[in-house]
Amino acid sequence: MTTQTVDVLDAAGKKAGTADLPSEVFDAQTNIPLIHQVVVAQLAAARQGTHSTKTRGEVRGGGKKPYKQKGTGRARQGSTRAPQFAGGGTVHGPQPRDYSQRTPKKMKAAALRGALSDRARAGRVHVVTGFGIDQAPSTKAALAVLAQLSERKHILVVVERQDELALKSLRNVERVHLLVADQLNTYDVLISDDVVFTQGALDTFLAGPAKGKSATAVASSAEVEEDTK
Repeated sequence: MTTQTVDVLDAAGKKAGTADLPSEVFDAQTNIPLIHQVVVAQLAAARQGTHSTKTRGEVRGGGKKPYKQKGTGRARQGSTRAPQFAGGGTVHGPQPRDYSQRTPKKMKAAALRGALSDRARAGRVHVVTGFGIDQAPSTKAALAVLAQLSERKHILVVVERQDELALKSLRNVERVHLLVADQLNTYDVLISDDVVFTQGALDTFLAGPAKGKSATAVASSAEVEEDTK
């Protein structure tokens, strides 16, 4: 497979090099049914599932028979907490439950590759060296860098976990959704118009989550490599 390349821009918007976008990650087949299944499972897992209604046996009161069984001309009733009464119990109402669905890691990875490939084929994957922030967080400086890349409404920015200046600079911007490399997921890619990686975040993603490895596994493998040198 061939490898795509994109320009890596610095904080001033000038070309500072190129970055490789492996075709197995950024030019994979976009399987829409698979992506749909993974997104539905992700949104389902985000549900708390704490909703709860009371049945007629759980509603307070109603212990006394409201009126005698016969002779009133009305339908017989044994409790004012029956479902047909105001203040009565709920029939077949929602109860606490777990909405999460089992989704294999390979399915999640394949769906993410398909979503990233769709953005990459449209020229909406960008790489920057950084946001030109050295001393203290600066939202103005970070937004100036993003403005050079895209004017679209929703931008997904992927940074390294230790890049605190970028995290603090962009975390409160409404049009920017901020993630670290090991948090990148299909849903957030799909709801974003453009995906912006820092150089370090792209390298971390390609070394770990893109190949189905966790951030912990990447860190441990790096330590092993250092020990063997």
